[in-house]
Amino acid sequence: MSVIPEATEVISYGMPAFRQQKAIVHFALFKNHLGICPGGEAVGVFADRLKGYKTSKGAILFPIGRPVDFMLIADIVKWRAEQVKNGG
Repeated sequence: MSVIPEATEVISYGMPAFRQQKAIVHFALFKNHLGICPGGEAVGVFADRLKGYKTSKGAILFPIGRPVDFMLIADIVKWRAEQVKNGG
């Protein structure tokens, strides 16, 4: 992934994920949405930008048929990678 080039692709909890020391983000495509799981703290940190998206404790759902905000996803992944790098 160009946002975190040092990360490796793995399967974790039965889902594809990017890992760098530990999992940064899991993701999966479903019938009605693309789900990313960056953890609960990320959902809180990006709450303002996530208005209008369904979220849960540690997941964000991007509905199929609606444009995906790839910049938002990139920002979340960069933030999470930095968090992992700093021991989070």
